This record gives sequence, structure tokens and C-alpha cells, in this order.
Amino acid sequence: MDRLLITICGRAGSKGFKNKNLKVFCGQPLVYYSLSAAELFCRAHPELHIDLALNTDSEDLARLVAARYPEVVYLPRGEELGGDAVPKMAVYQDSLRRMEARTGQPYDWHMDLDITSPLRTAADIENAFALKQSRPDLDLVFSVCEARRNPWFNMVKTVGDHVEQVNRSEFTGRQQAPACFDVNASIYVFRRDFLAGNTDGLLWRGKIGASVMMDTGIIDIDSEHDYLLMEAIAAHLYQRFPEFAAVRDNIRPAEAL
Repeated sequence: MDRLLITICGRAGSKGFKNKNLKVFCGQPLVYYSLSAAELFCRAHPELHIDLALNTDSEDLARLVAARYPEVVYLPRGEELGGDAVPKMAVYQDSLRRMEARTGQPYDWHMDLDITSPLRTAADIENAFALKQSRPDLDLVFSVCEARRNPWFNMVKTVGDHVEQVNRSEFTGRQQAPACFDVNASIYVFRRDFLAGNTDGLLWRGKIGASVMMDTGIIDIDSEHDYLLMEAIAAHLYQRFPEFAAVRDNIRPAEAL
């Protein structure tokens, strides 16, 4: 049976938005949306052995997860992985190493679901994982959304005392420019050996595939403004798109335990 590790990773505190990983979003703790989406994925894949782990230095977050999702393995994060400059890859590698030591067996893939991306659907995770499964040549698949700006057409950079195109071109319409995407940091699916062997924390060392998500559902929650805007977007998506509401509605109620 193929083995998959799914991680939820979050630091204590946040310089941009204090304690953002502990926030309540649309009536439920933010982290529960990622756990609900993971549960839907697990339910759809009985052919896989799937373990879930939480890597964090926040005891409050650990207690929050354990309250409704006790099967999630808590991996207390060491101080050496707690700083702003620590690359995500180092945390993923720490999770992989410790979970393999715990289980005594290697995984085939490692998937990470970002806490601050509550508006992802079960299909978004399914699509990212299916792409990785269908493409053994890819070291990594991550989620993206279509970019609203294009560096060959309507993005500029500062050069001395003026601005210029990011990439020089003579395109007169955006449709002529190469398609571009924003990396939205919602979903990562790694080939196990690529992740384990990385030495510098750079994703770009591998061959990467992109799984496209709806752009409206992803905004980096780095401020109170972002948080309130995301709640407004969520209200719209929950009303219009049942697949988004399905993740919210699948969150375990407190009385279920």
C-alpha cells in the first residue's frame, strides 16, 4: 500500500498578523478547514495509507487540533525551526524525518496543506495529488492560480529614477504574453526522495508541476484587512459554490468526541 504523509505546519505568533493560526474564521478555528479538507481526501482514498501530522511550536494550536482531531500526530517544533528566515522545506523535512522514524517506514509522498488557506476544495487537493501521481517525473506539484498581472505586459520594476517593464516585450495585448500564475502556497505535494534530499531549502531545484485553483479563494492572510476580506469572499463562495461549503460543513463538531 502506498504511503502518504499530510502535514499542517504553523508557527506561534506572526509579525504581520498576531496569532493568525489561532484565528476563528467564519465561526470555526482556521486550522479546522485544512483538517476537514484533509479528512475528505483521506475518505476518498482508502487505497492509501495516510498519516496526518501537525508541526508547530504553538501549544495552543496543538491543543486546538487535538480537541477535535486527536488522530493527528503532534510534532513539537524545535527552536531552530521557529524563526522567520527558516525555509518551509526545512520544516517539511523535519516532519518527514520524524514521522518516518516514528512509523519505521518511508513514505512515497509528502503533502502539506497551509493553515491560512481555508478556501480550498476537496477537488483542489485531489487535482494536485492526481497530477503528481500521473507524473513520476515531477519532483513537486504545488497549487497556483491564474495571475491577474503579467510581467511581460502590465508589471513594472524600479530602475534608477523610473520604472520599466519587468520583462521587455512588444506585446500589445495580455493574451499575447506567456501565461503566468501566482504560487498560492495552499497545497504542496512532494516526491519523497526529492524532499528528503534537498540541501538548501529551494523548491526550484526540482521539476515542478502546477495545479490550478480558483484565484478568488486565495489571499495571503497577513493582516486584519486580509482576514476580513477573506471572510467576505467566503460568504460569497459558500453561497454560490457547494464544493467550498462542503469543506466547512465537514468540520467535526465539538460534541462529536
